[in-house]
Amino acid sequence: MSRRKTERLLNLVICLLATRRPLSAEQIRHAVPGYDSGNDEAFQRMFERDKTELREIGIPVEVHRDPWEDEPGYRIVRQAYELPEITLEADEAAVLGLAAQVWQRANLAEAASGALLKLRAAGVETAELAEGPLELRVDTRDPAFPGLWEAVRDRRVVRFDYRAAASEVLMTRTVEPWGVVSRRGRWYLVGHDRERDAPRVFRLSRISGPVTPTGRPGAVTVPGGVDIRSMVGTRDSLVRERVATVRVRPGTCQGLRQAGAVRRGEDDWDVVTLDFADPEWLAGWVVGFAGDAEVLDPPDVRDAIIRRLKGALA
Repeated sequence: MSRRKTERLLNLVICLLATRRPLSAEQIRHAVPGYDSGNDEAFQRMFERDKTELREIGIPVEVHRDPWEDEPGYRIVRQAYELPEITLEADEAAVLGLAAQVWQRANLAEAASGALLKLRAAGVETAELAEGPLELRVDTRDPAFPGLWEAVRDRRVVRFDYRAAASEVLMTRTVEPWGVVSRRGRWYLVGHDRERDAPRVFRLSRISGPVTPTGRPGAVTVPGGVDIRSMVGTRDSLVRERVATVRVRPGTCQGLRQAGAVRRGEDDWDVVTLDFADPEWLAGWVVGFAGDAEVLDPPDVRDAIIRRLKGALA
């Protein structure tokens, strides 16, 4: 959404909240900055679109018809617009604190921090209640995650290039997104594939390039009774597990060590043997350890790491 449109919608909300009586479209046109077009037809189209978008995001724009007036009036009733006072039990606040910790180093970190700040401003304590011996984190370093998460939130169709598991060929997919799910450290998109005309599961690590939204927000409808976690579990169980051998520096790479079997190598380094299914996912994980980890086998994981390092260098 452009900055100009965002400002116009915000001004429209402020205008309809502040008025004590319903305002006609013509009165709104003169009161709200951004509706200064001299074309009556263009203003009507813009105003109708803005009303629809406000209602789609949950802002109740009410229509009032006075039998003594020729045109209907519009307003936003403050009681219907404002949220009730937020009250949380101690255990509920603790859960929110833990949830915010999960996203501290991921793509939703800014949103999570902002939500906690607003709760604290309302008198809800979350930081102390969420402290504990365990530190939770969710890894969403897949470049496609932010765009897909926004598409699911906005119920908007997306298009992206995808590499199938058994091929290096990229194919463009147009998908109606239903949800983004994490399973066994990997992220998946579940939705309706328009090219296949069927529900499909896509692994985010196999998406290449940008995720492009198409069409209007609100165009996607999730079918009733769909269990996206079950769909991901069924698809993930069909993936053949493989074995990787990774050389690690002593005292480092604790995540890799905990995921596999560790033995002493011929030099001063250790060797970790672990199971995996997706070469791209494993490459992304190992790259994060920089010079403390080196994949010895299989070759496709080594190639995926080299591609990532070359891309970073470029």
